[in-house]
Amino acid sequence: MSLLWYIPNQTEPGHRGDTATDDHNSLDTLTEHARALERHGWEGALLGAGWGRPDTVTVATALAARTTTFEPLVAVRPGYWRPAQFAATAATLDHLSGGRLRINIVSGRDSLEAYGDTERDPAERYARTREFLELVRRLWTEEDVTFAGEHFQVAGSTVSPRVRPRPGRPHPPLYFGGASEAAERVAATEADVQLFWGETRDALAERIARLRRLSDELGRRHPPLEFGLRITTVVRDTSEQAWADAEARVAAMAARQRSPQHEGWRSAVGQRRLVELAQRGEVLDERLYTAPGLHGGGGAGSTWLVGSAEEVAESLGRYADLGIGHFILSDTPYLPEIERQGRDLLPLLRARLAAGAPAEPVNG
Repeated sequence: MSLLWYIPNQTEPGHRGDTATDDHNSLDTLTEHARALERHGWEGALLGAGWGRPDTVTVATALAARTTTFEPLVAVRPGYWRPAQFAATAATLDHLSGGRLRINIVSGRDSLEAYGDTERDPAERYARTREFLELVRRLWTEEDVTFAGEHFQVAGSTVSPRVRPRPGRPHPPLYFGGASEAAERVAATEADVQLFWGETRDALAERIARLRRLSDELGRRHPPLEFGLRITTVVRDTSEQAWADAEARVAAMAARQRSPQHEGWRSAVGQRRLVELAQRGEVLDERLYTAPGLHGGGGAGSTWLVGSAEEVAESLGRYADLGIGHFILSDTPYLPEIERQGRDLLPLLRARLAAGAPAEPVNG
């Protein structure tokens, strides 16, 4: 099981309603987040990626140097990085941090022209991502690698320093997200962890079953695919307080929204799934709040689990019963919520996960 948080990696303050303003992305402030995570029981945090945001590898390196146990989950994009260059960079950071690096591969569209990428076709992007994952893994685990793919080629390549295998961890784990058929085929064959956004349990049960079938059908050569959940957790002392806060925040988001969300962010399969969830109802599976995604821009973290610490721990535990073992949680303001949820939610969640529960059926 992995319990991670989210550190805003933004040039502008106020991400998802965060209250931090002055020096919000200074090294001292980001270090304060990372050290708070260490103190309050979190293993690490996701650092988001995108053109116009601080470079994730640079930020992760700085934070690793100022912490002792914090594990950065670094989001990177094929097309922005070439695989051999990235494999060497990541191997170096993993070495310097004592094996604390995790990687999240992102294939969704970004400002491609701004950083010189040209791959606009989704099928080709995912084909390239599959080669990227395969080649990076080989460069971490093999020497004198020669690879001639459609998108990438290397000859006689050996990464130095070598990635040091650790118990249960032959190399930095490779997380990956995506809901399209092409994305699922990449995850089933080459990823270590498939990340889901906050959907209903029945929807994720279907996806887990499908990914397991695909892994068998496509001849997966790696250890079994694991699964993770990226979701916002609105935790208060009581359920009534949590829902009052959540509904007030969504009302404020709706008031600030001058026009309907443009269709661009809804073009991805995962985004469309979130819109369809909201059309099924504002609250699903007891406390999955779907309304924020209609007013806050969409994407990861735009469905919320709302309730007391006991209620949210129970909901997360039911996701774990499906086979989800990696959780990336967040709420704003980010820094105070690291402490609140570390104090109130994590002990209950760890106890729930340790105790286990009868698994919900996963058909397929």
